[in-house]
Amino acid sequence: MCELSNWIQKLAYQSDFLPSIVPMLVSLLLGAAIGLEREIHRKPAGLRTNMLICMGAAMFTLISKHIGVNTDSETRIIQGVVTGVGFLGAGVLIHQQGNVHGLTTAATIWLVTAVGIACGARLYGLSVVATILAIIVLMGLSPMERKIRKNGKDDGESTDKDKVFNNFQ
Repeated sequence: MCELSNWIQKLAYQSDFLPSIVPMLVSLLLGAAIGLEREIHRKPAGLRTNMLICMGAAMFTLISKHIGVNTDSETRIIQGVVTGVGFLGAGVLIHQQGNVHGLTTAATIWLVTAVGIACGARLYGLSVVATILAIIVLMGLSPMERKIRKNGKDDGESTDKDKVFNNFQ
């Protein structure tokens, strides 16, 4: 236990350690805000997943700024993060009987990554606004989307979304 506290003390004295805590904590909080909505609606990528993705993106951004020789190397690291998270998003997509499920979850993963990158770049205002807008879209538009789907099904008409996905069968 004593070794752990010595290690933490040494870490705290590093000049870049303390300023790096704030972006990580902010990214965890903002990822949690979006993840909580996903958790409430029982989506595959919930609270912990969104928190970890957001903090991971912030970490990669902080690392890129720390080890980056120039702006070009920083942007390449961020580009790799965005590409890599695409695989996570693809993992939640399910094609079932001509319908695709998980598009919103995949888009949320992509957005949470952007929020994390913004936190790592210390663009907190942008991160907070994006999080608020995401929650409005996820929570506020859900009832309207259900109503549109219900109205389209009652008339015997398929929605534009149904028409697009039925073409892939």
